[in-house]
Amino acid sequence: MQREELEQQIRREMLESCTRRHFLQNCATGLGSLWMATQAHATNPTPSEDARLNPLSPALPPLPAKVKRVIYLHMVGAPSQLELFDYKPELNALDGKDCPASFLDGKRFAFINGTPKMLGHQYKFQQHGKSGMWVSEQMPHLSKTVDEICFIKTMQTEQFNHGPAQLMVHTGAAQMGAPSIGSWVTWGLGTENSDMPGFIVLLSGLRLERVGKALWRSGFLPSVYQGVQCRSQGDPVLNASNPEGVSRQRRRQVLDTLEQLNRKSYQQFGDPETLTRIAQYEMAYRMQTAAPEAMDLSSETADTLEAYGAEPGKESFANNCLLARRLVEKGVRFVQLFDWGWDTHGSNQGESLNHGFRKKCSQTDKPIAALLHDLRQRGLMEDPLVVWGGEFGRTPMRENGMGGTMAVMGRDHSPDAFTMWMAGAGVKGGYSHGVTDPVGYTPAENPVQLRDLHATLLHLMGFDHRKMSVPFKGLDQRLTGVKPASVIKEVLS
Repeated sequence: MQREELEQQIRREMLESCTRRHFLQNCATGLGSLWMATQAHATNPTPSEDARLNPLSPALPPLPAKVKRVIYLHMVGAPSQLELFDYKPELNALDGKDCPASFLDGKRFAFINGTPKMLGHQYKFQQHGKSGMWVSEQMPHLSKTVDEICFIKTMQTEQFNHGPAQLMVHTGAAQMGAPSIGSWVTWGLGTENSDMPGFIVLLSGLRLERVGKALWRSGFLPSVYQGVQCRSQGDPVLNASNPEGVSRQRRRQVLDTLEQLNRKSYQQFGDPETLTRIAQYEMAYRMQTAAPEAMDLSSETADTLEAYGAEPGKESFANNCLLARRLVEKGVRFVQLFDWGWDTHGSNQGESLNHGFRKKCSQTDKPIAALLHDLRQRGLMEDPLVVWGGEFGRTPMRENGMGGTMAVMGRDHSPDAFTMWMAGAGVKGGYSHGVTDPVGYTPAENPVQLRDLHATLLHLMGFDHRKMSVPFKGLDQRLTGVKPASVIKEVLS
């Protein structure tokens, strides 16, 4: 029997043995994934074969866009807005006094119990720039750039524990399984550099986030859109190098053979995921040379390294900021930095406002200021957007350790008001949106939900958040969720 006849007989027997239950079961995965693959880009519901072969190929957004690339700086653990950007003189007057009962009634806290003491600012504040923005003495370098920064001081979240709150910031949902912002963006726009992933993640601070890689997963979007974790020390991507004894030429031969087999499979069965597999193999091959070059800081000048405080070959937030500039310069669509160590309850010196917090500020202040300056100096501020923030804020009360007294200064989690900022394309510089109450506890004017921030980010990149959706589990899933969300028009330039 010829091979073709044998394959046809096998397919026929498989179809004949397929029960209705099997058919419906396969519909949930096979036909579902087939539909998902045809939705490779939000702007092209029926992509060409070229688009299916390269799902990360660049695409135009449906609306005018001011932002093409994003660098997102997440300070893991939630930095205190009251020691950085939200100056409240009245809080200092209340320092050491019992917290008013009205601040506690109906509120949920992670650790505060009983009646805590109010806690004034731990550092001095001063106005900076033409805009007169108040910034703590712990950010001496960043304070020089305030006229480029758009502050949002009344951010709110529905979560007060780290893991769910981090998921809310990056996926719009408190449970695992939803795509991250970077995944949505690369799904909609692809990437400008076919030799690199469209979404790259860089870590610093020695520990992984509470919910780990769920913060940059693609969720129900195809896996090609998930973030790729790169390292600033050793091989940029694990397992990207050829095994010992395998030459690049040999690797090319293997990939050529695999491509022939996969193309034949696609011709026979028409599964678009086969084309995606070919594209991923090819990108991995190109990354073997492109990624090390992009991640090699030794080509930077001594002045640039000094400006960032970067040290090639080491893992640090400073190195990652410089890498972020290099990556967006090379056309990577979304670069996500996570820096762990900002949880300041006051349970020990490393997690205190007067020790660990100060150390984190010194590690990040100079690199962030250098990143903004470097982007501007290289003419890259025309379309990238830099976003900074944590997962929630900190209370104006001192952490009391479930009713006791902490050894050092700290604050509990506060979901009702915290500060985030943006700088770059499409947003006003030297502008502050929202005002908190006299102690920085709750919004007094213009509260902003995370879904409003997400809607604004998508708007800046050329998408209507209401229309950027994927049917999943019987619902049109969106980054902004099902609750009403609004673009923050006041921050737009």
